[in-house]
Amino acid sequence: MAPSALNHTFKTVCVADASGQIGQSIVRKLLRRGYNVHAAVTSTTTLSEYWRFEKEKRLKVFRYDPFDYQTIVAAMRGCSGLFYSFEPPHDHPIYDEYMVDTEMRAAHNVLEACAQTETMERVVYTSSVTAVIWNWKDNRRSSLTQINERNWSDPNLCRKFNLWYALSKTLAEKTAWALAMDREVNMVSINSGLLLTSKTTEMAVINSPYSDGAAKMCEDGLFVAVDVEFLADSHICVYEDPSSYGRYLCFDRVISRPDDAVGVATQILTTSHPPYPPPINSYDSGENTEIRTEIDGRKLANLMIDYNRDAGFGDWQFYYE
Repeated sequence: MAPSALNHTFKTVCVADASGQIGQSIVRKLLRRGYNVHAAVTSTTTLSEYWRFEKEKRLKVFRYDPFDYQTIVAAMRGCSGLFYSFEPPHDHPIYDEYMVDTEMRAAHNVLEACAQTETMERVVYTSSVTAVIWNWKDNRRSSLTQINERNWSDPNLCRKFNLWYALSKTLAEKTAWALAMDREVNMVSINSGLLLTSKTTEMAVINSPYSDGAAKMCEDGLFVAVDVEFLADSHICVYEDPSSYGRYLCFDRVISRPDDAVGVATQILTTSHPPYPPPINSYDSGENTEIRTEIDGRKLANLMIDYNRDAGFGDWQFYYE
């Protein structure tokens, strides 16, 4: 059963993991829109920060572990919706072959708990554009059409070039969709571009696991990014709109000029060790012509036309530090 687009005030929803930038932005916006929120967090530091705000009666904070089924069930109890995003474990924050299995297991556990939660109406699953774009054959895209939400990254290509972040996001999302369909869980996914915030630095972009293979993404007009506030709005929009379905590509910036692309991609290539897919062309910095965008985000754009991001009750604030 899809949630009502209008009667969300005082509904109870869960945000897991609410420790990261995405989760915290979603929590803040949900509280402003009148929801009761279960903030499920893995970070002890974030847990203590949230507890400072529990005077807000519509917020409950839960210690959560995606590998401890009982903590997942407890956080979701009584909730009609879940906003799920995976945060790497603090003792292993690097995306590698081990992380692929870790994120897949987390996705399975969370979706299984959703299937067991009788009050659950809809799940919004945070995935990545990298689960969509890595589908070349012989180092070239196999289709001349724009990439959209119907595309999936090729796991074999991801393994070949050690694109562990893309592989992790691809297989974890596939795991979630398989379980959702088998257990009749109403799920939609947001496939996010590179996450940007007001505090994002150039070095943070370079070091982000999303940026693995950036030179190839830049060349083919597929290197996209999204502001965290727009990303959070997108999550809430697809949850509230009963017509939403399937996957949504979410980005509000495309790196589409060679100077921008070279500036990012060259630095990433010089600091990267794995043999990421190389660009086929080299750009003349004197000809800063625009690179054609080859990714289609119209499905989400059309859905958000009537979304009122300013609807709210109060000015509850919590910012990620």
